Amino acid sequence: MTDISSSSFVRQDLLAERPAPIKTTGFIGLVRTRLFNSPTNILLTIVGALLLWFTVIPSVRFLIVDAVWSGQDRTACLAENAGFAVGACWPYIQAKLPQLIYGFYPEAERWRVDLTMLLAVVLLLPLLVPRLPAKGLNAGLFFVAFPVVAFFLLHGGGIKGFGLSWTAGLLQLFDESIIGAGQALLSLSKTSAIAPLLWVVGSLIVLVGTAISWLIFPLTWLRDYVQVMGQPVWADFGITAAIVSLIAFFLAGGIRTGGRALASSIAIFIAIAIVIKLMGLDRGGLPIVTTNLWGGLLVTLVVSVTGIVTSLPIGIALALGRRSTIPLIRIFSIAFIEFWRGVPLITVLFFATYMLPLFLPGNFTVDGLVRALIGIALFTGAYQAENVRGGLAAIPRGQGEAAAALGLSWWKTTSLIVLPQALRHVIPNLVNSFISLFKDTSLVSIVALFDLLGSLRASFSDPKWSTPSTAFTGFAFAGIIYFIFCFGMSRYSLFVERRLNAHRRS
Repeated sequence: MTDISSSSFVRQDLLAERPAPIKTTGFIGLVRTRLFNSPTNILLTIVGALLLWFTVIPSVRFLIVDAVWSGQDRTACLAENAGFAVGACWPYIQAKLPQLIYGFYPEAERWRVDLTMLLAVVLLLPLLVPRLPAKGLNAGLFFVAFPVVAFFLLHGGGIKGFGLSWTAGLLQLFDESIIGAGQALLSLSKTSAIAPLLWVVGSLIVLVGTAISWLIFPLTWLRDYVQVMGQPVWADFGITAAIVSLIAFFLAGGIRTGGRALASSIAIFIAIAIVIKLMGLDRGGLPIVTTNLWGGLLVTLVVSVTGIVTSLPIGIALALGRRSTIPLIRIFSIAFIEFWRGVPLITVLFFATYMLPLFLPGNFTVDGLVRALIGIALFTGAYQAENVRGGLAAIPRGQGEAAAALGLSWWKTTSLIVLPQALRHVIPNLVNSFISLFKDTSLVSIVALFDLLGSLRASFSDPKWSTPSTAFTGFAFAGIIYFIFCFGMSRYSLFVERRLNAHRRS
């Protein structure tokens, strides 16, 4: 005990004060740990600060500080009248805003554009908010009912028939095309070196067309009979509703289990009848506004939304077709994807606008905007197919094998297990394609469709607003609009990605 006590040590003096720990939180901590913690970061911080100084500061001065906010014509945006170096000329945007939004759409009918955009927002917001209910009903309204209503709101016009007349017309047009092809071969057989072969093939095609015409004769006769009635639209509508409802009733199980399908069909047709009556489609509808009068943000949204909505199903179908075990489907999908990916979008627009009408029957015409929409949808669908295929390739084979072990069919395995996971993997790629498509809509001005940028460039020709800053102000305004839409899509995609990948959070 004595040895232990003598060897113990008790400090008599206090320790010297240690320096305070380096602050690693807050703004000062951020500066120390992220911006100036190494020579490389110091250099990058200085370069970034200089870049912001020479870009953001002049932009703020041009758009806000030195901008002119009120005026009636170009004189308000001239430096000699304002007394300082004029930046953005916002009175020019205020004067041209209707043209930038509606194009040359008649002023008295612009309420139809406003109503269409309002309906789109009202139907789209519930789909974007996860907590809101009735997603299936809302999706059906937005993706099925809204495009039809929007067409009659924006374009105008009415209907002369319904499902019966439309089906009979399409079948008759198909039959006339077949007979026309056969007659063309018969006419060629009179001067060709292989006349017997052409005559045989042409005769067979004409015979097939004649047989089809006899098969669809009851349908065309009923259509012609309905058209001579006092209310042809409602008579056609009633016949179509009865036929479709009965088909749905019997396909759903008849008397035992078909009541729900019958009630749903009747409810849908009642809703359609209400829309027809409210819009007066049976009496000619709203005044027709041809698409060559559309322009501005209206065309940009129509082209981009249509391309986004239609390209994804096309891409999914092509991606599944490319992985198919059936050679014909696989070869067709590969050829389709590689062809459209190998052609520039400008070429697609030119072909759809100027070459496609040459391949259509003489009595069949397609609107110029619709031709551009078809070309953009097919072009974007080819790119989306590769995005979706990448997601499908990332799914382990064990997922499909487990589904097969549970007895699930190929359709259920793909739609319920494989495809949802694949789409979740490629959300960034899909949204990136959507953003690219939204910006590429400016190319439609090449085929005489005035989108936002096309209407903006057209407004530059007004001498009333010809100033040195007019063009810069217009392009800055268009850039802000594009940024708002693209940034919104980007942020929402991040939200969806985080929500769907919650199981991967550490």
